[in-house]
Amino acid sequence: MSKFEIEQNIVKVLKNIYDPEIPVNIYDLGLIYNVDANDDGKVILTMTLTAPNCPVADEMVENVRSELKDIPEVTDVEINLTFEPPWDMNYLSDEAKLELGML
Repeated sequence: MSKFEIEQNIVKVLKNIYDPEIPVNIYDLGLIYNVDANDDGKVILTMTLTAPNCPVADEMVENVRSELKDIPEVTDVEINLTFEPPWDMNYLSDEAKLELGML
């Protein structure tokens, strides 16, 4: 499977993981800054949270890691949690804005 196909599968999985406080998936919420997979299935994901002091930060990161490891083509997952740049509402996708009544 190609890098592109693996990344497409990763995005599908990320769109099924929801922020526990906001009824929008973490991908459309804009919490995923970068997804990089190589042809061998190693995934490096850079993500953020809506706030640095998020009480479910560890749980969220482990949930993402666990869900990505369940993808058959994924052999390893590295998650880089960052707060630079800080997340804000501008990162919301149009789908998220619609879901939240902002469009």
